[in-house]
Amino acid sequence: MKIFKSNNSNVNLAYIYTSLESFGHGIWMGNILSLYIVLFAESSNGIFGLSSNELLGVTAGVSGIAMTAIVFPAGFMADKYPRDLILRISAFAGIFALFFLGIAHSIIMILIALFLWGAFQGLSRPAFESILADSLPTGFRSRTYSRLHLVRQLSMSAGPFLNVLLFIVFGDKWDITILKSVMYVGIGVSLLSTSVLFFFKNERSLGEESEALFQIDDSQPDTEIKQQSHLAHKIPILLVASNVLIGMGAGMSIKFFPVFFRSLYNLQPVAVQIIMGFTAVTTGFFGLIAQHFSLKRGRAKMIFAVQLTATSCLIAIAFYPAIYFLVPLFILRGALMNAAQPLSRSILMDVVPKKHRGKWNSVETVAWGLFWNASAVIGGFLIGDNNFQRCFFITAGIYLIGSIPIIMLIPLVKKERSNKADQSLQDNL
Repeated sequence: MKIFKSNNSNVNLAYIYTSLESFGHGIWMGNILSLYIVLFAESSNGIFGLSSNELLGVTAGVSGIAMTAIVFPAGFMADKYPRDLILRISAFAGIFALFFLGIAHSIIMILIALFLWGAFQGLSRPAFESILADSLPTGFRSRTYSRLHLVRQLSMSAGPFLNVLLFIVFGDKWDITILKSVMYVGIGVSLLSTSVLFFFKNERSLGEESEALFQIDDSQPDTEIKQQSHLAHKIPILLVASNVLIGMGAGMSIKFFPVFFRSLYNLQPVAVQIIMGFTAVTTGFFGLIAQHFSLKRGRAKMIFAVQLTATSCLIAIAFYPAIYFLVPLFILRGALMNAAQPLSRSILMDVVPKKHRGKWNSVETVAWGLFWNASAVIGGFLIGDNNFQRCFFITAGIYLIGSIPIIMLIPLVKKERSNKADQSLQDNL
């Protein structure tokens, strides 16, 4: 409670929104939605001439297309108009999308609902991330982002753990009617989360305390202006380039893991929900651990270390190990890869000026929205009739390429401050 009392009101709302949004997603949007679509396709003996895995990839691509169509205009709007106004508009869009998903009874309606949901994500994400960054002091963001990451993952894990109870009540089998009932519960929670967006306020944002590190003015020496301008442009480009590549690789594989567990290891719903739940819990705590070590080792070095280790776990998974090796490897892969996200975002928001945060958050959303979802389409075709190994190896290769920009970032990003008694902001990026 002490932490919440000392926080900016927008930051506290971000915790509430993140917890409810992630809880809802954990119930319906991940493995439940994936298996629901797969079973829908199998019961129809194929739809549009596509296999079930190919159709699953296409549904993800639809969300990505919608997100891309709106996220850049939304980013410009978040910089030009009040960010709380954009959040209120997006809340109405999210409520409509969830309502449509709830009444969807055909694959066409599901595609439309996911298109609308992608549009909501594209509209809300730039404004949400920007108003949050504006409400945090520069140079101290990674701790809050790591805590939010923990809240997100714990809430995400609560979804699958609740699903365990729901499947015990409804039946522990992969059945369309049962999956739909579980989805209704998650959609209800997601409706509650979107309502929180109505309560963010621009006037609660900080002033100069939350501005970018590199504030260039005419009184500075030319060499200093040139150096700071170079860093202010290069650091965001390297971060986003890495995130785009990592997002592409992740999209090819992540959405298909529930199918992987079902098809190759014959796991039933309760077992899959338990695995997903423990993965989310571990992911949250690994985010805090990575942030702690980044204060000594540096954020860029820590990002590289966790991503490389996660890639090694995925390579091991591609050899189809026994289930008692597979589960720990899967949990470690997810926890380590996602532990880099709070560190990456804290660096980006430290160097991007307020007036451009909406646009840069749009680019970040595209990295984890468009490329994640678009590559899921490719993943569906790569897997085809359950050839998961090929897809996992290609994903690992893309992860390795995505680590190259982080290597280039290491000499540019110094250690973050651990307390306000540390030296100046410019010396501690």
